[in-house]
Amino acid sequence: MAPGGDDTPPGTGGAETERAFFGRRKGKRLRAGQEERLAGLLPDLRVPLPPAGEKLDPAALFAGPKRAFWLEIGFGGGEHLAAQAAAHPEIGIVGAEPFLNGVVKLLRRIDDEDLRNVRIHDEDATALLAALPDACLERVYLLYPDPWPKRRQRKRRFVSDESLSEIARVLKPGGLFRFASDIDDYAGWVLVRTARCPALVWTAARSADWTTPFPDWPGTRYEAKAVAAGRRPTYLTFERKV
Repeated sequence: MAPGGDDTPPGTGGAETERAFFGRRKGKRLRAGQEERLAGLLPDLRVPLPPAGEKLDPAALFAGPKRAFWLEIGFGGGEHLAAQAAAHPEIGIVGAEPFLNGVVKLLRRIDDEDLRNVRIHDEDATALLAALPDACLERVYLLYPDPWPKRRQRKRRFVSDESLSEIARVLKPGGLFRFASDIDDYAGWVLVRTARCPALVWTAARSADWTTPFPDWPGTRYEAKAVAAGRRPTYLTFERKV
């Protein structure tokens, strides 16, 4: 995945809604088939946000009962999300991604593989996080978000004290927040801020725990490009304290 996903601009929200935490809303012009999927499939899969003051019920988003619910923030081209949905049909997975070119890539996987356990929020992730009730998710993923590497841009990074507090709030006790990046500076940024979040604890016990992909990691094209370019990815797992 590229920053925020596959080979696409980032698709992450942020805790400070007055700033843009993602890149372009749309890239190259969509092909006719992509436009058809966007018009035909997305309305039925889109997550409707509740009125102000109300909370979203994840179970109500899916046709049948689900064992648990996961969220991927900034799914990019949907490679990871689609692989997880195919491997875990008993899990309801919500993906947040405002970049439409990435959304249509995921829609194709949903259509081709008949993935019925995926729902999409095609806007900033901030409002979605705020709408979720406490302790409703088993996992939250943030994979290869845009690092906004320049110092003046860092306020646009998704990970902040505020966003981590929200992630911790929506995770069940024992739930996992998984973060991956090939940018060392961003990994360090995350570790500093999670250390300030009293509800999250880093699970690593040895160096292999942050240099080895997650146990169910499907791999992505962006990750392969990063490794080929000599950048070593970091995989961080944090657990919501009981």
